[in-house]
This record gives sequence, structure tokens and C-alpha cells, in this order.
Amino acid sequence: MQSKIVARFQDGRLKKGISNDFMPNKDLFHLVPAGTLPGARPEDISMRDLKAVFFVKDYAGNPNYADKKEFNPAKPAAGRKIKVLFADGELLIGTTQGYQPGRPGFFVFPADPQSNIDRCYVVSSAAREVSLL
Repeated sequence: MQSKIVARFQDGRLKKGISNDFMPNKDLFHLVPAGTLPGARPEDISMRDLKAVFFVKDYAGNPNYADKKEFNPAKPAAGRKIKVLFADGELLIGTTQGYQPGRPGFFVFPADPQSNIDRCYVVSSAAREVSLL
């Protein structure tokens, strides 16, 4: 299954594209950069260099929209509520079903249903702080 992703690196770089083989338990996946011609050679992306992999609705998003950092009290959250503070200061609030300290990474689903992010794979080594809410 093809996924639109934004790969964010720990050094601040980002790459947008499509991946057919992202697996959280693998050290490497392939990314066909957005805007390349069909049949373009995919790039190797090493998990150890990443901050997170954002699975997005579209590449542009809305630069004027700031994701809400709170849950809607009228809607019960599926999974465990979690707060991730990345080493670069970015804050991600959402839910998870797979966070365990010591694992290489875990998925977070944003608290804001209007977010451009469908889900995010957080690379644990890029997080300064992770706490369950």
C-alpha cells in the first residue's frame, strides 16, 4: 500500500514522497520523492537518521493551521493519551496503542482530527520526553 509520507530527519532535513515498504521494525525503507516521474528510483531512508515519519493527507497541508494540542472532551480517545516532546522542541499530542519505553519507536495518532497528519511514527531516540497523559 502506498503512503504519502514526510520523513523528518534529526538534523532538520525533510523529504516528502511515497513509500511502499515502510515497516517500523526495519532499519531501512524506500521513498520515491514527491514530484518525480513515474519509475523514478527510490531513495534509501535509514531509520537511525530520522526524527519521525509523518503519514499525511497531503504534502502541502495548511501552513496557517496549528494543530490543537488537546483532546475533544465530547469524544472518547481510542488508545492511551500521550505527549511527545522532540529534541528539537516540537510537541506532539495524541494517542498510542504501542508505546513501550525502550522500543525503537511507536505510532501516535494526533489529538486534533483536523490535523494534516493521519499518524506519525516517532523514532524514540529523537524524543526528549515521552509521557502518558
